[in-house]
Amino acid sequence: MRILFVGDVVGNIGVDMIHEYLPQLKRDLKPQVTIVNGENSTPVGRGISQSIYKQLLKDGADVVTMGNHTWDNAELYDFIGGANRLVRPANFPGDTPGQGWTKVKVNQQVLAVVNLQGRVFMNPMDDPFAKMQALLPELDTDFVFVDFHAETTSEKRAFAMRFAGQLSAVVGTHTHVQTSDAQVLKGGTAFMTEAGMTGPADSVLGMQADSVIERFENQRPTRYTVQAAGPGLLSGAVIDINDKTGHASSIKPILISPQHPYQS
Repeated sequence: MRILFVGDVVGNIGVDMIHEYLPQLKRDLKPQVTIVNGENSTPVGRGISQSIYKQLLKDGADVVTMGNHTWDNAELYDFIGGANRLVRPANFPGDTPGQGWTKVKVNQQVLAVVNLQGRVFMNPMDDPFAKMQALLPELDTDFVFVDFHAETTSEKRAFAMRFAGQLSAVVGTHTHVQTSDAQVLKGGTAFMTEAGMTGPADSVLGMQADSVIERFENQRPTRYTVQAAGPGLLSGAVIDINDKTGHASSIKPILISPQHPYQS
């Protein structure tokens, strides 16, 4: 089983990068399941709209995951109940709309795709460690992919090591800068601290640089604006999983950028 995962899609440039390159990646890499994080995919870089959700699916995503900006576009409340391929963090507290995981049939196997959000330097959430432990019997499959949306590298790695051997893959999102630590942990869990973003390359994490620089220089509140012009980048990973054991055999980063043009 091969999984293609694409990190946080940011703004119009991110959506355009998916439209241009995801079909090519699927043609060349031949994944059985393609997962895209869409929590920053609106033109303002916060949340997702129904039209963008449908566009991501049309361009090749089998599952769309989310994160801390899940509810930033209020339109989501109108369609999340019927969006069976949209997965928001499973550890949102209380009776939260939507689903925290979904399943995808791959030949004779079933892959569970889970979205969880960390708690360090993030909004209050239920414990993702406890939530994952409680979910394992319910998922009832040896094939489990987790998009762990968190701020700190330590929380992401600690989560992956806690469930090493119990999950097929744990890939981090949220911080938008791809890390170079893709590896298969002891027990057969593929791990990468941060998949990176898919969006404007000439930016600070997808935002116009001037507004971010201004915030750092004067320490006053500043409205961040998505970088809406210029070249794009696409970041993610491709993961191979043994189709009998559910253990990963490899994980490799994917990066398409002005410095790393796509070569099919």
